Amino acid sequence: MRIWGWLLGGAGVLLAAGAVGFFAVAPGITERALNRTLSFPWEVTPEGQAFHDGLTIGDWHSDTLLWDRDLRQRWDRGHMDLPRLREGNVAVQVFTTVTKSPRGLNYDANSADAPDDITLLMIGELRPIRTWFSLTERALDQAARLNAAAKAAPDELKVIRTGADLAQVLAAREAGSKIVGGILGAEGGHALEGDLANLDRLWDAGFRLMGLTHFFDNELGGSLHGEGGAAAGLSPFGYEVVAEMVARGMIIDLAHASPQMVRDVLAIEGTRPIVSHTGIRSHCETPRNIENDLLRAVVAKGGIVGIGFWDEATCDATPAGVAHAIFTAVEELGEDNVALGSDFDGAVRTGFDVSRLAVLTQALLDSGLNRRVIAKVMGGNMMRWLAENLPQ
Repeated sequence: MRIWGWLLGGAGVLLAAGAVGFFAVAPGITERALNRTLSFPWEVTPEGQAFHDGLTIGDWHSDTLLWDRDLRQRWDRGHMDLPRLREGNVAVQVFTTVTKSPRGLNYDANSADAPDDITLLMIGELRPIRTWFSLTERALDQAARLNAAAKAAPDELKVIRTGADLAQVLAAREAGSKIVGGILGAEGGHALEGDLANLDRLWDAGFRLMGLTHFFDNELGGSLHGEGGAAAGLSPFGYEVVAEMVARGMIIDLAHASPQMVRDVLAIEGTRPIVSHTGIRSHCETPRNIENDLLRAVVAKGGIVGIGFWDEATCDATPAGVAHAIFTAVEELGEDNVALGSDFDGAVRTGFDVSRLAVLTQALLDSGLNRRVIAKVMGGNMMRWLAENLPQ
């Protein structure tokens, strides 16, 4: 027994050391493979850089909190951190929390019962054990990381919960500060785990935006990529959640919603939803992009549409390709209704990371888009919309 115990103890030490080493390295390897930057050579003129530096820039969607990186540190992997946000001159960034991703992820149809890759990532990143088994806890853990970064570096990051918070961030930047305003969002209402009481927990943690679905149908209703198809709309629970979000002034995001869910939400009095990250279907014919008529209906209800930076949204991830998608969006939806929705760190390949956002400004200038319109798309529209819709 003593020998067996010694062997187990020795093996346990070796296994523990090996496990720590593996888990310390594996998530970084995974992220390098998934969050790639296709660094296209792209010149920014001095005039283009000066114009970019004078803009107020905002982005509706980033999944950075999913990855095991300290936001305050500049990393050589992924697309975003606070130093790179400052380099890119970003004023306001929505940070979404990803809580479930079905194995074999695709844009056509995913089963809600498929094995979940985020569970493996939570274990691999040695997140708290409660996150291994609860989607709500995963959202709260990612939110806690943003809140902790803001507390540790209040001159670099402020979590925006109200219109007054937004005004404070913008005033500080106008005075010369490089502070970034962060807005917390949940990528999919499955983070509620079917319990409306969990919306209180998310709200108290600072969440002010929530997508209703992600890549699969959930308790709230149908996904654009779920098995229920285009006709799967809001469930009774989904109607309850939407009503509560409207009552709180919480932003409803339809980025992954089925066509019928989009129609159901738009038919509810008081809704003013957004589509945080997408492309224009007539410009890039992929199942990831919502049909043009639905995007126009979102805009008609007072919403706003963020254009993504990756291939499946734009059909061309170069700066010129993203600029072309934005140009088309402005033509289709109007100059006051288009914004940025990068999907940085969303397991996508982009043509540039956030530190090189000036290449997009330059590409928009090169496309012939008016500077006044560029300023709106790069952040002016988002700031106006948030000022009008964030709770006071």
